[in-house]
Amino acid sequence: MGVIFDMDGVILDSTPMHNRAWEVYLERHGKDSSQVQRRMHGLRNDDIVRDFFGPIGDYGEILRHGAAKERLYREMMGPALEDHLIPGIRSILEGLAGAPKAVASNAETPNIDFVLDGAGIRHHFLAVVDGHYVERPKPHPDIYLKAAELIGVAPVNCVVFEDSIPGIEAARAAGTRVVGLTTTLAVLDGVDRQADDFTDESLLDWLRSQRPR
Repeated sequence: MGVIFDMDGVILDSTPMHNRAWEVYLERHGKDSSQVQRRMHGLRNDDIVRDFFGPIGDYGEILRHGAAKERLYREMMGPALEDHLIPGIRSILEGLAGAPKAVASNAETPNIDFVLDGAGIRHHFLAVVDGHYVERPKPHPDIYLKAAELIGVAPVNCVVFEDSIPGIEAARAAGTRVVGLTTTLAVLDGVDRQADDFTDESLLDWLRSQRPR
């Protein structure tokens, strides 16, 4: 059984800090920062920039906005990284030591590196895939199909951990099984199992009970 982890909201409780970083960044540029969480959750940065800044013809400018906001986010999160890891993430990774694992996230590559290296957990993963590896980001299935390919496990025999509606839709479209973590939303439809975090003592047993199809 392969196991694929989203990052934001699954490995790291990053949403509040992302929200605050977007608010600060947008306010610096004179943009309306209301409803940040609703408008950003589960989306890739280029889509978020277009939403808040309107049509931008120069894709390089879109990338510069996204990169600048993410630098601000890392500056804000850096001193608090360990405190924002999702409870139980280290123990579940150790408990799944024999299973091929991947990270598949719409997050920017520097943010993924920041978390995996900063927390010292990169060695747990055979593959790391971000939204720029594929043409279509979540909610399209591409990122999970690519992650399954890289760890050598058919999507139908993978379990994906997700916390967002677009992410769940992507995992379902890829044909995987899905565990929804309620770190961001209280109720997640369309999942095989729901958990508050990785301290759920029955979660590891459930994962080990999943049989190939």
